[in-house]
Amino acid sequence: MDKHYLNSDNFMCGIAGFVSLAGLPLARGQASLDAMGTLIAHRGPDGFGSWADDGERVGLVHRRLAIIDLTPAGAQPMRAPNSTVISYNGEIYNFIELRQQLSDCWTFRSSSDTEVILAAYDRWGEGCVDHLRGMFAFAIWDERNKKLFAARDRFGIKPFHYTVQKGVLYFASEAKALLPFLDHVDTDADALSEYMTFQYTIGEKTLFKEISTLLPGYVLRVANGSFSTKRYWDVQYEVDFDHSPSYFERRFAELLSDSMLVHMRSDVPVGGYVSGGLDSSLVALLAAKLDHRSRDAFHGRFLEYPGYDESHYAKAVAELADMSLHMVDITADDFRNHIGDVIYHLDFPVAGPGSFPQYMVSALAAKHLKVVLGGQGGDELLGGYARYLVAYFEQCIKAAIDGTYRNGHYVVTIESIVPNLGLLREYKPLIKEFWRDGLFEDLDRRYFRLVDRSTDMVGEVDWSALNKNGVFESFRAIFNNQDNVKKEAYFDKMTHFDVKCLLPALLHVEDRMSMAHGLESRVPLLDHPLVEFLASVPADVKFMGGQMKHLMKTAYEGTLPRALIERRDKMGFPVPLKEWFDGDLKAFALDIFAEQRLKHRPFFNSDVVLSHFGEQSQFSRKTWGLLSLELWHQRFHDRAAEFRALVKA
Repeated sequence: MDKHYLNSDNFMCGIAGFVSLAGLPLARGQASLDAMGTLIAHRGPDGFGSWADDGERVGLVHRRLAIIDLTPAGAQPMRAPNSTVISYNGEIYNFIELRQQLSDCWTFRSSSDTEVILAAYDRWGEGCVDHLRGMFAFAIWDERNKKLFAARDRFGIKPFHYTVQKGVLYFASEAKALLPFLDHVDTDADALSEYMTFQYTIGEKTLFKEISTLLPGYVLRVANGSFSTKRYWDVQYEVDFDHSPSYFERRFAELLSDSMLVHMRSDVPVGGYVSGGLDSSLVALLAAKLDHRSRDAFHGRFLEYPGYDESHYAKAVAELADMSLHMVDITADDFRNHIGDVIYHLDFPVAGPGSFPQYMVSALAAKHLKVVLGGQGGDELLGGYARYLVAYFEQCIKAAIDGTYRNGHYVVTIESIVPNLGLLREYKPLIKEFWRDGLFEDLDRRYFRLVDRSTDMVGEVDWSALNKNGVFESFRAIFNNQDNVKKEAYFDKMTHFDVKCLLPALLHVEDRMSMAHGLESRVPLLDHPLVEFLASVPADVKFMGGQMKHLMKTAYEGTLPRALIERRDKMGFPVPLKEWFDGDLKAFALDIFAEQRLKHRPFFNSDVVLSHFGEQSQFSRKTWGLLSLELWHQRFHDRAAEFRALVKA
């Protein structure tokens, strides 16, 4: 007889658990579950549940944010008659179709998508993941086979972290929930090397030594005293040269429409982020057409300095869709008051300063509803970053000099790119840095320099203790992976790297900043049938003439406001950090860096950090990156004993 504890007190959706690799009981199994549940409590206010087998050799915990099947029948951990138990976070958007398909061999006791996963596992075993369409992270204990099976969705929309300590594998939605089981909270030097280079990590390592992330599109299994991970899905760039641009436009619209339909499935109202860019605007416009309840849109703006207010674009979208636009004015005081909370919820710094305004807008949205739609993925899939244009500008010059640009399937020519170069007006410092040395190098070396954020952190970081060369080799292995990108297409190589490495970091932010407020964020552009199709679209259709997001603009020319299609100043949720650090937040930042010097942080030269403070361009992320790391040390390293005490108490 197992133990199953459930109550519906007011305690959002997160999972955690443990399994003994040696099959031995944990001395404090229930205390471990309670500690993990406490540390992810913000993810689920609608319910709390835990389960452990008789010997406390395996246990699961769940925090519930109820979106589908709001009744107690949808509570978790959910135990099935076939002796499988699941703790699951996410949404399976094709659960209705799967339910119909599986009803001949499974008697459903709820209307939840959670039970559909159990039924799918009963039918297909570990192959169940191939049938799931959505965002998910789950763990299933299979009592019959004495096996734990866990999986993460194809893009890493939902998180899954794990660690092995003293013969026990612990896992959780957030890394902080694993800290109670570490004897020491240390920084992983290899992961830090990656973070200092990209401001995100590109593999399974995290900044916490001994805590790993299950990579997107991977499964994890524990059986016979050991655990292993394996990839079950990957994107393949098999380019279709047989169809016309009009076909690709039509098919893109069909697949996005289908994705929107299933992403709108919810037993509660669905709203949308509207940043002022193409991706979120298109998603919000399509959602408003599909559901009359989707009339709430959310936007954050900065009014203190010119050039940071994009609200007029958001207003144009809201007016066109007849939506109520809710806005928050974000200030330096907000940064001072909430940046510590942002770092805490992130678990570790990742993906630049956009997490801060995302936190503020999510707080606003959570006051109105439980589910929002976002436009994440559009930049990586359709070519929305200015660096792609910078890279192709150089490529065009090189090809024109060599007389090779008409060979093969090149994306742009020197003639066609000229009309779009005005988009780079704000990026002249980037171009200057990019062309300072290494002009016309190999493609991998050139793109690495475009995404390298560490070029202005020479004295601040002790690079002798890190492995920058190893970072480049890891980057090159992904960038040049011919299993994914089989043709010589610069655009596909760049976007493929960003889909595999940058996108999971941005989704990390998307998840943490929304779930910090009990809010579920959905990303319809990351529906895997749509992504697989876009990987087949020729680069010169997606990025024709160097025009960013050309395919989206042509496919939805009659839907998107003309001002958005023609705008040339989109910066990607810009934050006036330089102005703040030169003014209202200067003393605040200096105090934080003084603490860094006092604590003698490894890998950093704190005296140089202080002496070089303020010496950065408007678009540099140096101060942000270093400040985030110090706040991370303060919150997690300096207070490690508080996490360990949660189990020992």
